[in-house]
Amino acid sequence: MTSTVLSGPLPDLPELLALYASVGWTSYTRDPEALARAVRQSGFVWTARDKASELLGLVRGVTDDVSILYVQDILVRPDGQRRGVGRALLEAVLERYAHVMQVVLLTDDGPGQLAFYRSLGFHNTRELVTTPTNAFYQDRRFKLS
Repeated sequence: MTSTVLSGPLPDLPELLALYASVGWTSYTRDPEALARAVRQSGFVWTARDKASELLGLVRGVTDDVSILYVQDILVRPDGQRRGVGRALLEAVLERYAHVMQVVLLTDDGPGQLAFYRSLGFHNTRELVTTPTNAFYQDRRFKLS
């Protein structure tokens, strides 16, 4: 699939809602204005578009551009998945911020997600032995344990 990765302009709200809905991220689509605000206030937003300029995918996050790069969302429409779109998005961000010391992201525990991030050089904190690292998480929407 041919796509173009761009660092701007931001997608409009109907495009965002369609993209997030296409992957079933309903916690984002329930409050469209909050989604728009979250994207607008992100430190970076990169998009992938097809030849017809249709939104295929998006990666967004925050960074201090020195010590930490946090990838908040990376998502690709189902018809663009497993075609290099997500890889192109994340590689563009990783290249742009190659000088940043640490890159952090949280993801679901599915084998596809785990394999995707491993293929890009990420390590699951559960598997770190030489340099033990802990990841802590708090979600205020629901009880975790």
